[in-house]
Amino acid sequence: PTTALRPDPGPLLRPVAIPITRLIAPQSMLLPLGSQARAVVLPSSKLRKPTRGRDMAQAAGRQSIFITGAASGMGRETARLFHQKGWFVGAFDLNLAGLEALQAELGADNCVIQTLDVSNKAQFDAAVATFGTATDGRMDILFNNAGIMAVPYALTADGFESQIGTNHLGHFALTNMLLPVITDRVVTVSSMMHLFGYISLTDLNWKSRPYLAWPAYGQSKLANLLFTSELQRRLSAAGSPVKAHAAHPGYSATNLQGHTGSRWGSRVAGIGNKVMATDADFGARQTLYAVSAELPGDSFIGPRFAMRGPTGPSPRSPLARKQSTARALWTLSEQLTATEFPL
Repeated sequence: PTTALRPDPGPLLRPVAIPITRLIAPQSMLLPLGSQARAVVLPSSKLRKPTRGRDMAQAAGRQSIFITGAASGMGRETARLFHQKGWFVGAFDLNLAGLEALQAELGADNCVIQTLDVSNKAQFDAAVATFGTATDGRMDILFNNAGIMAVPYALTADGFESQIGTNHLGHFALTNMLLPVITDRVVTVSSMMHLFGYISLTDLNWKSRPYLAWPAYGQSKLANLLFTSELQRRLSAAGSPVKAHAAHPGYSATNLQGHTGSRWGSRVAGIGNKVMATDADFGARQTLYAVSAELPGDSFIGPRFAMRGPTGPSPRSPLARKQSTARALWTLSEQLTATEFPL
C-alpha cells in the first residue's frame, strides 16, 4: 500500500510501511529534529554566488531533505552542503557503493542512506519508511534529482520507456506519495534540452514511434517542467504553502553523460565534459538556489546563459508553458502510475 511517514522507536534503518490514510499528524505537528540537529558553519570557499550564506540561512527552519540520485554529481554535492549546514539528509540512489562513500564522508549523524530505483514504484515504501523513521516523520524538502540521459531503448520495472519512466513518471509517483508530509517545497531537475522536447500524449512510452534517444530525453525534461507547473497550480488551488520549483545545471560534468550505448556518443560526451562542461559544484549551485532561496512558485532556475553565467530564472519553451498539455500530462501520469494528487 501507499505509505506515509511516521515516528518509530526502532532501529534507524528498520522499514515501517504505513497506509497513507493513517497519516498521524498534520504539518503543524511534525516534530523538529531536536537534539539530532547540528549547526555546522559552511566553509567560505563554498559560499559562491548566488548560493550565499544568507540564502541557506533563509532555510534554517527547513531541516530535512530527501534527495534522489544522491550518490554522485549534483545530488552528492547538494547532500554534502546541506549536511554541513546541520540538515538531516536522506540520500537515495541505485549506487550503493556511492551512497556508502557519501555516508562515510558525512558520518552517521543526520544522514541515512538506502538504495532506490525511482523508476520502480515497488521500492518506494521501504525508502519512505527509512526516511520517516530517521526523522520522526518530518520532511521539509523533496529534491527530485535522479535521472538518465539519452540511453538506449529499455523498459523500467513498471513497463515504461526508461527515460520518461525514470525522469518523470517515477518522480511524479514519489512526489504524490510524499506530498501530505512535505512542508516546504519540491524541486525537480529539468534541462535546457526541454527546448527540443515534445510530449506525445498518445505515445508517451515510444511504443508506436521509432525510438530516438535524444528526443526521448527532451520529452522527459519537458515533462519535468509541465509537472512542476501543474503541481504548483494544484498546490495553490488546495491552499497549500508548499512550493514547486524546477532547476537545471547548465552543462555540468557528471556521470549522467557517457551512457548512450554508442562508442561515438560516449566519446563526444567525454570531450564535451572536458572542453565545455562546468563541474558538479556549479550545477549544484543552481539546484541549491532553487532549494534554499525564497522564490515564487513554479520558478525555473539555472545559469543565465544556458550553460554558464549567474544563477537566476531560466527561459522555457512555449510548449513548457502550455497549461492544457500540463493538465493532460498530469491526468495521463496518474493513470499510468496509479497515483493521484493527495491534497
